[in-house]
Amino acid sequence: MNYLNKINKMEIKKNGQMLSNEFEGYKKIDGYNATQTEELSKHYKKVLSLIGENPEREGLVDTPMRVAKAMQFLTQGYHQDPEEMLLSAKFQEDYQEMVIVKDIEIYSLCEHHMLPFIGKAHVGYIPNKHITGLSKIARVVEAYSRRLQVQERLTTQIKECIQKALNPLGVAVVIEARHLCMAMRGIQKQNSVTTTSDFTGAFNKNETRSEFIRLISADLH
Repeated sequence: MNYLNKINKMEIKKNGQMLSNEFEGYKKIDGYNATQTEELSKHYKKVLSLIGENPEREGLVDTPMRVAKAMQFLTQGYHQDPEEMLLSAKFQEDYQEMVIVKDIEIYSLCEHHMLPFIGKAHVGYIPNKHITGLSKIARVVEAYSRRLQVQERLTTQIKECIQKALNPLGVAVVIEARHLCMAMRGIQKQNSVTTTSDFTGAFNKNETRSEFIRLISADLH
């Protein structure tokens, strides 16, 4: 994660590592693991050579480092605990109707080709004496998305995490995504969309599930 701050003796550290570049009165601080960045950079430089490029030319000389940092950002979910995110904002509340957070943006990497799949998650649950902060639902989606994934597993992981942390009466997760691994290579179908779903508890009843599907499909805003 990058932060751009005026130089004012502010120190920002992450995992004990801090890299900085100063220019025009600003300090750019990159919160990445320096050792991991260096090791990844070596491998990406080798990849550039293997595909027939010159990693020393002007446009590519810093590419291995940039990609190393990008990969750390795109896979930061491995270092996050989604269940703890929910528990950090768990509150007692006597509410037993649907809570839905829909249209949560997803940016993940397909584990088969390490190409992006991009879409939206719709998450609902019915509280059982406890609720969680709305932003925590989105954070759970983000944490699991920022890993090498398949959409099917991603859907189930989100469902299981919410069910375990909150013990609600039911959880519903629907994900719609476009996969670049089948759009820019392979079958090259640019307009295809993959939809996955998973449900627990009350959402296994047709009436409850239908209400959830209707609400996430409706344009209420």
